[in-house]
Amino acid sequence: MDTANNPLLSDDLIPDFAALSAEHVGPAVALLIEETRKDFESLEGSLEPTWDGLMVPLETVDDRLSRAWGAIGHMLGVRNSDKLREAHSACQADVVSLYTAMAQSRPVYDGMVALRDGDAWAGLDEGQRRVVDKAIRGAELAGVALDGADKERFTAIQLELAKLSTDFSNNVLDATKAWSMTLKEPAEVEGLPATALALAAAGARREGAEDATAEDGPWRISLDGPSVQSFLKHAKRRDLRKKLYLAYVQRASSGDTDNAPNIERILQLRQEKAALLRFDDYASLSTSRKMAGAVDRVQDLLEELLAASSEAGKREFDGLNAFAAEHPEFGAVDADGLKHWDVGFWSERLREDRYDVDAEALRPYFPLPRVLEGLFALAKRLFAVTIEAADGDAPTWHEDVRFFRIVDESGAQTAAFYLDPYSRPAEKRGGAWMDDCVGRSAAFETLRLPVAYLVCNGTPPVEDQPSLMTFREVETLFHEFGHGLQHMLTRVDDGHASGIRNIEWDAVELPSQFMENWCYDRPTFDAISGHWQTGEALPDEIFGKLNAARTFRAASGMLRQLTFGLTDIGIHHGFVPGGDRTVFDVQADVVARTSVLPMLAEDRFLCGFLHIFAGGYAAGYYSYKWAEVLSADAFAAFEEAGLDDESAVAEVGRRFRDTVLARGGAEHPLAVFKAFRGREPSTEALLRHCGLRAA
Repeated sequence: MDTANNPLLSDDLIPDFAALSAEHVGPAVALLIEETRKDFESLEGSLEPTWDGLMVPLETVDDRLSRAWGAIGHMLGVRNSDKLREAHSACQADVVSLYTAMAQSRPVYDGMVALRDGDAWAGLDEGQRRVVDKAIRGAELAGVALDGADKERFTAIQLELAKLSTDFSNNVLDATKAWSMTLKEPAEVEGLPATALALAAAGARREGAEDATAEDGPWRISLDGPSVQSFLKHAKRRDLRKKLYLAYVQRASSGDTDNAPNIERILQLRQEKAALLRFDDYASLSTSRKMAGAVDRVQDLLEELLAASSEAGKREFDGLNAFAAEHPEFGAVDADGLKHWDVGFWSERLREDRYDVDAEALRPYFPLPRVLEGLFALAKRLFAVTIEAADGDAPTWHEDVRFFRIVDESGAQTAAFYLDPYSRPAEKRGGAWMDDCVGRSAAFETLRLPVAYLVCNGTPPVEDQPSLMTFREVETLFHEFGHGLQHMLTRVDDGHASGIRNIEWDAVELPSQFMENWCYDRPTFDAISGHWQTGEALPDEIFGKLNAARTFRAASGMLRQLTFGLTDIGIHHGFVPGGDRTVFDVQADVVARTSVLPMLAEDRFLCGFLHIFAGGYAAGYYSYKWAEVLSADAFAAFEEAGLDDESAVAEVGRRFRDTVLARGGAEHPLAVFKAFRGREPSTEALLRHCGLRAA
């Protein structure tokens, strides 16, 4: 074992990603598992029920393993390969087994209970007490109280769920890569904007059509996000839109990548796990650790939002149908109205007609370098931090990846982050996310500063032009940056609760969704936009139209998210896996309540629903709406102060920084929100922002 040259065993906090290969995984993980096991057993035998005698060692005992395993998981997301998958799979069970055993440690659990019930408790601050309380609850939910066969079964469930989650994600990636349609006739791509044509031609060249051009083709349309979205919004060929739409909603639902059996097994195991822990179902288990606290509170919120948006959604669809009937020049529709593969296309035509805004025509005004410049200026305006490019100062996994440092008002570096901005369908999973690379902690020889991964799947540069972003891609970047800010601007020194750690899952979307609002703030909009060639600013009228279009079909967008949230709760609460009904039956029932179009018989969207089967959102997808209530209400504080009052905006921004962003998981999110807002959250601002309630 060549440990000296293994990047995963380096003393550096961040491994050399460029040098990291699948061959490094097995030897490093095996060594680190053994090291962690010995150190943990030593802790079990010598712990003291005090903060320094138990909680600090608990943070440091698995540090090397957790950082290495995190880096491996990160690489699976951004530079996936068959060899890396095999290496990860070969040691995943050993890692999960170790962490399960650590979570179920009776000596550690008894030590934490003794700390809570002993004299040392009075000397802990509020954040430390919260960490201990949640750690005790976490141990209980990890099966610490189980004995004998039940404990063995719980561990087996954890192992199998970890493998199934990885398999699910890999199947989606493989299914996305496997499907494409190559178009050769100009009529087949009629309506596609120049950016989409250039992207499709670049895709064709990657597949061997060396002479492919945006003007003459051939053009490769794939299931990758930018390709799908652009084609469904702009392609005039309705039959090809249908073909693409059906392929997308059937991803990973057949053949070697069929996720339907994985879904069934995942739900069975989650239900069994919940039963072992004495919960009625997995949704009850999941919500017990969240801000909502109980399934009925989640259902109450979703039903309130459904009632507020249902009739408006129907009116929006009727209006879209009427518009399509009045404009046959754009294309034919069925006599009985629009179908699923028509909605995106006709929505864009209606948006263009109503607001005279062509989303694709705006791309040249949102080059990524300009957007980043404006985003970083906003961070300085609101939070008094400066973001500096530091490319070359940290190892990266791809030539397109950027590295930045964050500097505070005193000039001291406080954090850093990676930005991986572009789609790479051959090796990178879809969607966008923020993840923890290094967390802030004072438990080591020197204070560790946080480092974040910000990963998007935006439109890549084509030939001599930079990445030209859609406005939605801009919003997505702001969203992930919001997550990053909460990780990076934390002032909590305890690694258990710094940044996004220890925050209830349904509150973590607050800062991310909050940041999206600033895309519609005029000074920010001016700072992030400008023609990539001429620097020309977007006319005032365009900003006005974008703002007016913000609530365009907002009820339909709300209903779409409620479909996901209610389906997620439905299959984890009251549903019996392996019974007469399938998860697709549950989805169809929800769609009947939340959508103006019935669910297609071919729809297998759940087979690609990474959030709840391969992410952290199981029985928690509602978190987006739960946190959107918080984020809209938080932004309303700036509106009330006056968005045109720079000093007022700065004052509220510092308060947001010092509460929501700084306090991390050291306080309950409701207490943090009340510290910022001065009261409990309300749905009023969200409904107003969506145009579902008068201003």
